[in-house]
Amino acid sequence: MDTRHWSSTIAAAQDGDRQALDELVAGWLPLVYNIVGRALNGHADVDDVVQETMLRAVGNLGSLRDPDSFRSWLVAIAMRQIRDRARRRTPAPLDESTPHEAADFAELTVLRLQLEGERREVAEAVRWLDDEDRQLLSLWWLEVAGELTRRELAAAVGISRQHAAVRVQRMKERLETSRGIVRALDGACPDLRELTARWPGRPDSVWRKRLARHIRGCGYCGDARESVVPAERLLVGIALVPLPVGFTLSLALGGKTAVAATAAGTSVGWSAKVLSALTKPAVAVTAGATFVAGGAYVVTRPPDPAPPPRAAVTAPSRTATSAPPPPSASPTPTAPPSPTRPKKTDLYGTVVDAVDRAPDPNAEPAALPHRPESGITSSGGAHATMNHRGDSVKLSGRGYVLVRWQISPQYRAGGLVMPAWTGLRGELFHVASGGGRRMDDPVGATDGSATGMGDSATGYAVLPSGTQQMWQNEYFYVDGSVTLTVNERGADYGLNVFPSSFDAVEKDVTTGPDRGAKRYGLVRDTGKDDAPVPQYVTRATPADPATVSQRSRV
Repeated sequence: MDTRHWSSTIAAAQDGDRQALDELVAGWLPLVYNIVGRALNGHADVDDVVQETMLRAVGNLGSLRDPDSFRSWLVAIAMRQIRDRARRRTPAPLDESTPHEAADFAELTVLRLQLEGERREVAEAVRWLDDEDRQLLSLWWLEVAGELTRRELAAAVGISRQHAAVRVQRMKERLETSRGIVRALDGACPDLRELTARWPGRPDSVWRKRLARHIRGCGYCGDARESVVPAERLLVGIALVPLPVGFTLSLALGGKTAVAATAAGTSVGWSAKVLSALTKPAVAVTAGATFVAGGAYVVTRPPDPAPPPRAAVTAPSRTATSAPPPPSASPTPTAPPSPTRPKKTDLYGTVVDAVDRAPDPNAEPAALPHRPESGITSSGGAHATMNHRGDSVKLSGRGYVLVRWQISPQYRAGGLVMPAWTGLRGELFHVASGGGRRMDDPVGATDGSATGMGDSATGYAVLPSGTQQMWQNEYFYVDGSVTLTVNERGADYGLNVFPSSFDAVEKDVTTGPDRGAKRYGLVRDTGKDDAPVPQYVTRATPADPATVSQRSRV
């Protein structure tokens, strides 16, 4: 992808041309996705890092002096975001009991590009590299494929071309070792089968060294290393891995507008022009990219045709509070339950798929029913902190759980992808909201625009359509087991999850404004099986919890 062919488009985008910016983001997004995806080997953070890279690129496009250097500039931003993510991430202890996740970038490369033979072998060997080598390989792969130059590779890593040559050579040696491991594992060496009997199936540096040591001393596996084509020859001409179906990129530029920038004393230049364009309603739909109202820029790849609609969950005793069907859906007639033989499943849960009205600050909550408690076991311990997409906690037992929200628009505002409850066994109810305030309550006395969801300067976390407004503290009752997973993609947020008790819930929701809180809490529990269930809950265990429907499925 030659930057020179994009010079006029880049210049037009810097001038505030929405269609040019649309084309620029849609055209270069696959390159960024391939770099980040291969560097992180398809980790759950890939979407976040890609989004942060494009957000920074769009937000700083006006500072680019030479349009011909756009590619190296964009790649450098991507690598910086990858390194920043590595510094923020807490290394997890090696757990050999955890199975290898199949949906990594190596497999995506093989499947989407239909690689076979030694090309497939190279793609799968990437799994065995350490993080630093994978980051370098993500650039070298594109250099060999003709998408980057050695100068751009060195600049992105922040080293000289001579040092880059040394680093690349060492990485290639480890890649060849990894290719030998892939070939050997495909073979039939009986000693290797015995050695790998304890291998959990997840590549790591410890097992790479063990297997490489075996291959060096094994006549059977060693023969497999003969007559192989060098990796760089195999990668020539390989296309970029296409974006996954349903991939969504939401770029919200901090909620800033041209007017706000001017009022803050910022000179009106490129940023004012582009931000002014971005805060207008959607007018451009080109190459799969769309500007939407509120300062968000969204790029999507259309998903596969939607599956057949599922049956609606009925709640005969609470029809007044049941969520209506989406406007675009036709009502689905449901047979009334038998008056003589009511089924327990027909009485389980009412889903509130709408923003509820905040109670008056002085409105005291209803009495909280006391459900049976035997205690909750949490895989995250007494206090589980979940700050990144894919973080999860499994809750088991019978009792109350506190989920405390931490929304951080100062790090990243925009559309908020809600957490999901998956693998439900038994029952789960949303019993109360507390913490003294809803997240959309005003905070601070000096800035009237500031709420727990953000402010006019940094932007706001925006809930999906039909989502209840969360409170600082949300309480749930578990009778069985369920897994809660953070689906962070757009707006930055975190969850703290604590096993709790009836006494703690009651104390929280009844702490009113006279004791320094914004408002009393809100009791949602009826004490029966028709109490509300959480949104985004399913008994299924999807590979990606972010795919859970916006309407609860229990």
